[in-house]
Amino acid sequence: MTSTTATPPVARRKQNKPRTKSKLGWNLVGLVVFATVGFPVYWMLNTAFKPAKDAIDPSPHFFPRTFTLDNFRRALEISDFWGPVGRSMIVSLVVVSIGIVVGMLAALAISRFAFRGRKVVIVGILAVQMIPLVAMIIPVFLLLNDLGQYDKLTGLIITYLTFILPFTVWTLRGFIVNIPKELEEAAQVDGCTPTGAFLRVVFPLLAPGMVATSVYGFIQAWNEYLYALMLMSQQNQTATVWLGNFTTKNGTEFAPMMAGSTMMAIPIVVLFLIVQRKMAAGLTAGAVKG
Repeated sequence: MTSTTATPPVARRKQNKPRTKSKLGWNLVGLVVFATVGFPVYWMLNTAFKPAKDAIDPSPHFFPRTFTLDNFRRALEISDFWGPVGRSMIVSLVVVSIGIVVGMLAALAISRFAFRGRKVVIVGILAVQMIPLVAMIIPVFLLLNDLGQYDKLTGLIITYLTFILPFTVWTLRGFIVNIPKELEEAAQVDGCTPTGAFLRVVFPLLAPGMVATSVYGFIQAWNEYLYALMLMSQQNQTATVWLGNFTTKNGTEFAPMMAGSTMMAIPIVVLFLIVQRKMAAGLTAGAVKG
């Protein structure tokens, strides 16, 4: 007959104290990080809804004393708003669509097939991401000018693909490598073709990674400023360059600029909220299917 000794309540409380303190410490760290990251966003909203004179007050208030929508009206009146936003939307969606298709095929080839120069390709993709974008402005400008793509959306799309596509390939490769190859082989044993095994087995498990990568590519293309400024004229400017209209010879209109920035951030926020649910659902479905 065996006897078991229960842990006294006092001992259990002593054991839980270190865990509670550790959890409380990590929660405080998380709050500090959240406050640090979120404060600029709050201050943008704060400035967007306060009167223009309060935006340049030497003694700013943490909470706005009065709310107004005049800054949004001013932002819409200062220059064409919907044109740059529409161009940015077109460029971002096309870049993401091409990048995710080409990147998926390239990542699949690198992950599943052995060929000469495979390691060189992998290292080359990683090395391209290390090159500063500023260093490529002049070569890109000269190349697009020779091809007749300067001041055209197609030229801007090609330019964005040069730095978004390598990241897409590298990220999707990591997702594909983590999917066991035996799942494809089992599907082929059951009668699937290689293409059918990929569509029925690999693709559902890869979908969350494709969504996350697409969101990153969209945000990067939407927020890009340097190439859009150098390669596009004022008539074809994108949304980020449009914000420069608030800086005039009389100074910078900070409140309308923050209002314009708020309007520009709305598509990104809406996209993230929609995709966040699909990412969670895709991860759960992939775990069950695996």
